[in-house]
Amino acid sequence: MKILYAAHENSWGGFFGLIRSELPRHEFVASGRFEVESLKGFDVLIPTMCRVTPELLETADRLRLIQQCGSGLEGVDIEAAQHRNIWVANVPTDMSGNADSVAELGIYMLIGLSRDVHGMARSLRNQKMGEPRGQALSGKTVGLVGLGGIGRALIRRLKPFDVRLIAVKRSNPEKAMRECDLEWVGGPEGLPELLGRSDYVILCLPVSAETKHLMNPEAFSHMKRGSFLINLARGGLIEHAALQEALATGKIAGAGLDVFWEEPPEPDDPIFSYNVLATPHIGGSTDVSMQGIVKAVAANIQRVDRNLKPFHLKNPLDLKQ
Repeated sequence: MKILYAAHENSWGGFFGLIRSELPRHEFVASGRFEVESLKGFDVLIPTMCRVTPELLETADRLRLIQQCGSGLEGVDIEAAQHRNIWVANVPTDMSGNADSVAELGIYMLIGLSRDVHGMARSLRNQKMGEPRGQALSGKTVGLVGLGGIGRALIRRLKPFDVRLIAVKRSNPEKAMRECDLEWVGGPEGLPELLGRSDYVILCLPVSAETKHLMNPEAFSHMKRGSFLINLARGGLIEHAALQEALATGKIAGAGLDVFWEEPPEPDDPIFSYNVLATPHIGGSTDVSMQGIVKAVAANIQRVDRNLKPFHLKNPLDLKQ
């Protein structure tokens, strides 16, 4: 089969080379950018950050599978793919090692913001020792917005730091509170309470029509002054102007961002002049996570090649090939 990878060959931790080595008898083509002009002649599309629109799908003459190399499918028009009888599948974060890797990056950001890594760099440049004074995590409140694979992986890593853990979950918050042994879990309507109680707010939920710009001016108004915001999920969860205003006015003390309002972001964006600890969307880009993702993607490509239904489908289950 012929597989199109909508990215540069060396993007996403070398995924292209790994999947090509895993499936040597298939033909792989990298688009060289996060865009695709035509799907003609391809059996499988790995979209990465490419938008898959109805117009793009009209160029497909034999496409059978849109297989994401991760969990995010917000850029894929699943209904249009369904209409054209094309499978759409992803790799859930909790079955590839991805959630654990993203959670580890979250801990890095939590500690980096608490201990002021930018201040450390300034002190070293200015030959000042013993500065800056950081904040200890013990006794602080961490609010998790979302309790999927990443949220639960964070809980396992955060408990030894002796922090208070609260969360917001879309459904069955009481059950989640018992299962995860958290101090408090609310439904979506409880977001203002979580924001007001948390010293650190960590976003680990999908972006959708309901959650786009979840962190807007009103949401920032509920946050504790001097608290921190960390986004490990999708850039669309945060309204850019609102974040910049919150940083500029000191409403929040800083932000940790692995995802952005546009990717890649402009390096000279004024937001980076504030206390922002930024990483280039590498939360899931580790050796362990990449191996798990490659295995899952390869398994689905092999299943389609054998005329079998792929795993982790986002299409209705009655779709026929």
